[in-house]
Amino acid sequence: MSQAGSGHVVVAPAHFKDALSAPRAARAIAAGIRLVAPGVETLERPMADGGEGTLDALVAAGDGSRRGVGVRDPLGRPVAADLGLVPGGTAVVELARASGLELLSETERDALRTNTLGVGDLIREALELGATRIVVGLGGSATNDAGLGAAHALGVRFLDRDGEQLLPCGANLHEIATIDTAGLDPRVADVQIDLACDVDVPFHGPAGAAATFGPQKGANEEAVSHLDRGLAHVAQVLGAVSGVDVASVPNAGAAGGTAGGLAALLGARPTGGAQLVIEASGLEADLLGAALCVTGEGRLDEQTAHGKAPAAVASAAGAVGVPCVGVAGQLRLGPRGARELGFAAALPIGREPRALADALSATETDLAAMGAAIGGLARLGATDGERRRARPSGPSGRWKLEG
Repeated sequence: MSQAGSGHVVVAPAHFKDALSAPRAARAIAAGIRLVAPGVETLERPMADGGEGTLDALVAAGDGSRRGVGVRDPLGRPVAADLGLVPGGTAVVELARASGLELLSETERDALRTNTLGVGDLIREALELGATRIVVGLGGSATNDAGLGAAHALGVRFLDRDGEQLLPCGANLHEIATIDTAGLDPRVADVQIDLACDVDVPFHGPAGAAATFGPQKGANEEAVSHLDRGLAHVAQVLGAVSGVDVASVPNAGAAGGTAGGLAALLGARPTGGAQLVIEASGLEADLLGAALCVTGEGRLDEQTAHGKAPAAVASAAGAVGVPCVGVAGQLRLGPRGARELGFAAALPIGREPRALADALSATETDLAAMGAAIGGLARLGATDGERRRARPSGPSGRWKLEG
């Protein structure tokens, strides 16, 4: 990454869920800043934390490309998913594109039946293309199969007490007696697999994968209990086969235990997704000498502190003394909470009450307007002759350029 001149502004948002990708959000904010301060240099650095937008952010950071792949969805149906390819041998897999919750209707969500076969399909395609490193973003899963579906797609077999092969899914976890890794694709041993995690939860237990996220994946109280017992059982079997104690693996419960399962069976390395994207994008170097950093995502709330991209960006900015402003479609942080996360300010982008659908459709315009407001307030070191002024005009509150 080339470093900007002194006084530049780093624009590093994550995606705005159901409204705008991180690259488009960054473009909108940067355009607003330049509208009122045309002499100020802006660096657009889309962010993600292992969830939705991770592929976009890493492909953008590495000037990469995408390849469409036919895979299986969480219920085994054919679906197309993008694989990211970054020069230098890195492939990027986003679990949500193959095994994500958004691929299912409300009535189809069932953590007992869903699996991660499609993630294994994407990893296999990456191996076919000669990848030497595979980054797997684990956010947004519809599954609770401990990643065994992905391992199965790569040749691992799961057997019951009678030696019969099981389809790895949440309902069958407790029946697995033996794991046969003889058929595992040998190319896995020669590739580095990094698991970008957006949450830090244990593999099983009262605060584990099933208890924390099972309900949003269609599991009722009885199903959550069944899934948790299955994960506890699989943890023992995985330990016997691989020697890996998944209970001690950081972020092991991410994506319904996928982080723990793939760490044990594929030698994958779970890591914080936000920090991984920050390093890949060169954000820390870009922040040196910056006047300001702007980040944000669809919602800033108490969960932002737990592995989410805006908090990680604010921390990186604070480490080099750069003030960081957080913007959000929904702001659930008070001034004290914002300061505790390292934000100089946290601002909602909406300027008037409106229906959710209307707010989502206006996100790009609102972000540009917020960029203009931030640029104007900060002055950004521009001279009076360079500076233009933006103001809300008319009953809609839309911004227009003057001067």
